Amino acid sequence: MKTQKKILIIGAGLCGSLLALRLGQLGYNVKVMEKRPDLRESELKAGRSINLALSNRGLKALKLVGLENKVKSICIPMNGRMLHDKKGITKMSKYSGRNKEYINSVSRELLTSLLITEAESIENVSFEFDKNCNEIDFEKNIAYFIDNNTNKESKYTTDLIFGTDGAGSTLRKNYFSKNKFLFNFSRNFLSHGYKELTIPPTDKGKHKIEKNALHIWPRGDYMIIALPNMDGSFTVTLFLSYNEGKHNFSNLSTAESVNDFFSSEFPDAIKLMPNLIDEFFKNPTGPLGTIKCFPWQYKGKNMILGDAAHAIVPFYGQGMNASFEDIFELDKTLNENNGNWAKTIKTFEKQRKLNTDAIADLAIDNFHEMKNHVANHIFQEKRSLEMKLETKLPGEYFSKYSLVTFREDIGYFEAMNRGRAQDKYILKMIRSKSPKLKLSEKDLNEIIKKECNLILKEQNYDSIQNY
Repeated sequence: MKTQKKILIIGAGLCGSLLALRLGQLGYNVKVMEKRPDLRESELKAGRSINLALSNRGLKALKLVGLENKVKSICIPMNGRMLHDKKGITKMSKYSGRNKEYINSVSRELLTSLLITEAESIENVSFEFDKNCNEIDFEKNIAYFIDNNTNKESKYTTDLIFGTDGAGSTLRKNYFSKNKFLFNFSRNFLSHGYKELTIPPTDKGKHKIEKNALHIWPRGDYMIIALPNMDGSFTVTLFLSYNEGKHNFSNLSTAESVNDFFSSEFPDAIKLMPNLIDEFFKNPTGPLGTIKCFPWQYKGKNMILGDAAHAIVPFYGQGMNASFEDIFELDKTLNENNGNWAKTIKTFEKQRKLNTDAIADLAIDNFHEMKNHVANHIFQEKRSLEMKLETKLPGEYFSKYSLVTFREDIGYFEAMNRGRAQDKYILKMIRSKSPKLKLSEKDLNEIIKKECNLILKEQNYDSIQNY
């Protein structure tokens, strides 16, 4: 059934390692080449990774490869957003009105290490590190590498190539530069960047603030968030404009200006961050960008996946989940096509592209929501109403966030359009102080469903209008 015997994966990050594990389980001969050193044996540079939020779509893929329980053992559940105002007053906003729906904070390094180790334990899967891919002949499926330590050149010929080497993907760059077929590519950056900071644990290794929450300090034009780690620390991320506004990365150029900024805007947080100044100037400022491109493959012989195909900003916590879901959907499509790789690849990219574009757009939306709207009274009233609907009608009503995060049985595109229609109608009711808001949850839900179906029909989303 396997038309491709040898498979090369370029990139041993989260997506590439999970792909290697699954293909190895299916019996393919898999080689993974990674330009960085083996993270299990090297000390990583600080400040280069936003913590990950693992949710249902990612867990679905981990369950496929039999790792759901192992991964959960290195996760910390986050039941909602803990909002911090400028006076230090906190308010918990749960993610869902249903019991047992939460997202998980997990270390990128711990999770990637686990996936590599599990994949490497399969006899027909091997990894090579410090191998930088500088060119790919995607017509002949030949990849050329340089060893970072010896500068020795090598090449690898294979039946099928997957590029899972992130936003700077070599395979994607070769698609773009060789001009052998029509290739659309866009990369759009936010005016904001990010900087990673830390809330260390207490002397006893405990968390200094609520452990089971994603903490947010929303301030309109900027914000900080904090996700818990297994060692009692929190990874804190500042999202701030590079050059715009009263406060930006350009004018936070001295220890005094950084201290004044945090003391004024995040007074409760700065008390928890003894290494703030050192980390602020030591850790790099990272860009926040969205990549969209098409096609993702060439003649069914090679393909890009994960961030190489659809990098997104981190504000829906779905970057890793979307990449993991790529593997789940690819596996499903391969099974439906009885192991025919050429047909699988061409079918998969057409079906998947619609959904990855949707989550990219949703992530931008959530950026503005998190830094500003979560503290807005109309948004809070909407969240309160949706929590009541989800609590009273757990199997019937799902907010946009729940559709995206907890409804792994539907695609991002459907979740986006259904969720946006709900938001539009509910906000309309709240702003007009509609008497319908006083109806029972069941009656109100019926009205919301009816109105949303009309909105979706008007927008020609007939395929998902009746739900």
